[in-house]
Amino acid sequence: MGTPWAAIVGGTTAVFSAVAAVGSWRAAHRANSTADAVARIERERWHAENLPQFRVTIEQQQGNRATLRVHLAGPVTLHHLDEVRVAVVQSDDMDYTSRLAGGPTPEQVSAQVWGPLRFVPGSDGADRNGQAVAPFALAVGKGRPLALEHTRSPLWWDGNDREARWRARWIGKPVRLVLTCRRDGFEPWVVPCELMRPVQQ
Repeated sequence: MGTPWAAIVGGTTAVFSAVAAVGSWRAAHRANSTADAVARIERERWHAENLPQFRVTIEQQQGNRATLRVHLAGPVTLHHLDEVRVAVVQSDDMDYTSRLAGGPTPEQVSAQVWGPLRFVPGSDGADRNGQAVAPFALAVGKGRPLALEHTRSPLWWDGNDREARWRARWIGKPVRLVLTCRRDGFEPWVVPCELMRPVQQ
């Protein structure tokens, strides 16, 4: 009985084909992984290079009012932002959590603006606590004025001089903001900003 050469050759060819297929799959997988890595690196580079650059100022107005001007200065390659959210955050690093029985609730502490200025509630779509305004789109080279006012002392503070004590607490303290910026197709940018309020005349 002769050696079944045709069967051996056929089997060997099948083995080689299987090995080649596995090799091709691995090569394609490596190429896809490399392409994905390059694309991710490119997105991260674009994201970093296009970090929004803001010029933010506070202009004192009459009485307890002020105007916050948010100007998107660059970079030019960014062109625009689909959404800018501006929030006032705590102006110092104190922990205001109440540890006394009958003290303010965590919700009350969280609702209080701990700083010298807040957004005027209802103006520019600001929330009832004056912590943030409604999001808005902004093109590079354009700006947006937002209404500010002096913050008020917490409701749980006592005394006829509570507003004077509250204002004195924030003398020399900055206004801290966080600008969260979004553009379609990219991860958001979070840009902190700290500036001093103008001296009231």
